[in-house]
Amino acid sequence: MSVEQWPDVAGRIVRDEAGQRHILPVRVYFEDTDAGGVVYHASYVRYCERGRTDFLRLLGTDARRLIDGTDSTEPAAFVVRRMTFDFARPGRMDDLLLVETRVRELGGASVTLDQTISRDGVSLVTAVVVVVLISISGKPLRLSTAVREAFSAHAEAKKNPAP
Repeated sequence: MSVEQWPDVAGRIVRDEAGQRHILPVRVYFEDTDAGGVVYHASYVRYCERGRTDFLRLLGTDARRLIDGTDSTEPAAFVVRRMTFDFARPGRMDDLLLVETRVRELGGASVTLDQTISRDGVSLVTAVVVVVLISISGKPLRLSTAVREAFSAHAEAKKNPAP
């Protein structure tokens, strides 16, 4: 199947009064929950990873292209440097959750993202995640011009939303 047949499989980037953000719907399955049918905390880590991965894909640079070196002269990957989670409310089996990802800040080799997981407009979990671009050998790499410009457009939109 092609992307054209499933246009939102990677979520979408939306712009509103709050700025630009990536949103990804996620269904809670039995495998995501504990014995009581409540979303297990580690499942939220996976949901956030999916949101970041699809956000990067929609910006035009997916993880595979970074790893195989298509987008630069050296194979690279974004790795998590730091994650901070706040678990405010539980998700439950069969819920449809939205993972929202926003750019907070750009560094030389890093991107700080705000992520919110919500159900019906109510925030369940918030996360601040710092990812760093490293070479396959493990050394930090500066963000390429293309990646920086793609993320910058979203960071600026957050600070200065369109009317």
